[in-house]
Amino acid sequence: MNTTEKALMHGLFVHLHHNIDKVIDFKSFQELNRQVEKVWPGALVIGPEQNDDAAVFEVPGMKGFVVAKMESHCSPCVPRPYDAAATGAGGAMRDVVAMGGRPVFLLDFIGTRPLDQEVIVGPCGFSGHCTCGKCKIMTSQERLNIMVKGLKDMCETMDVFIAGGGFSTSFSDIVPAVVVSVFGKLVTDKPLTKPAKSPGDQIIIIGVTGNDGNDTLYRAGLVKEMRPAIALFEEERTALEAAMAAFGTGKIKACSDLGAAGIGAAVCESARYGSLGARVDLSKVPVSVSGITPQEILICETQARYVVQVAPGSVDEVLQAIRSKTGHTAVIGEVTADNMEVFVYNGEEIAVIPNKPSQETLDILRDRK
Repeated sequence: MNTTEKALMHGLFVHLHHNIDKVIDFKSFQELNRQVEKVWPGALVIGPEQNDDAAVFEVPGMKGFVVAKMESHCSPCVPRPYDAAATGAGGAMRDVVAMGGRPVFLLDFIGTRPLDQEVIVGPCGFSGHCTCGKCKIMTSQERLNIMVKGLKDMCETMDVFIAGGGFSTSFSDIVPAVVVSVFGKLVTDKPLTKPAKSPGDQIIIIGVTGNDGNDTLYRAGLVKEMRPAIALFEEERTALEAAMAAFGTGKIKACSDLGAAGIGAAVCESARYGSLGARVDLSKVPVSVSGITPQEILICETQARYVVQVAPGSVDEVLQAIRSKTGHTAVIGEVTADNMEVFVYNGEEIAVIPNKPSQETLDILRDRK
């Protein structure tokens, strides 16, 4: 197990971002939902126990399906409140898109310190005092204004209503709360559920990969500097429209947004949930910076990206639809019948991720410092 594999597997099998079911009793939710099903039969299509990108449900008496996702971007608001709020909103919107929906409404909650208290915004914000000389001292109100602007600017770019939300100044922690819920309309015939569907299906990426959003690599010691994800606005809109064009072909079998742990997590989770494997050539991924490493291409969380899966015979049609909106797309791999995901770069294996790590491997991952 090399360092790259260890970093990615820790995110997939240990880190709570990808393992919420280990701390929240989804079975109790499932039992609750079975009871409510008696009142509203058929209303909930994709619930929390399915661990997909977003929920899908039908409002009784209304035509069509709703897609909904809640996401937080709290800690990133300490060093970069504008980008963190904007990427939190953008990430929740992409999760809605990944299910086959178009985002329409956003609700937000912001919790912060009393408005007249001073806060540190920048790399030293978590320590409570600045030693780098790059941080800014401002009031909680000023930081609040920056976070609100990040949310507003992303919604304006994506034509998404801010429909309401909540606010509190009772927080005493260094980290503020920024939580968004996005609701959209399903535009595909049925939800694009996360599991891979068939061996041989081709994996197509939409968008460009950079070296920002590298916290997984930073924690693993694979990069020296943490670079939080940069908010991308017009790029998000372009990727959204490209995804919509792809959906319009009717040929998309699965879709994932490239959030936490990037390409690596999206491909591995889709293959594993489908009891399949995948092989991805990272050298085919469109990139935005020179000198980017294969590890950064694999794991970085650059915004405004999706991967879709299509049958081999549909590749040309889907690529043509995507290219009507953006030139940033490529076939980067395929679904396999194996029980693992293999990532290569110029013919060299970068990481091999098993769908079921051994107990010894899991023990090593849990002890990771």
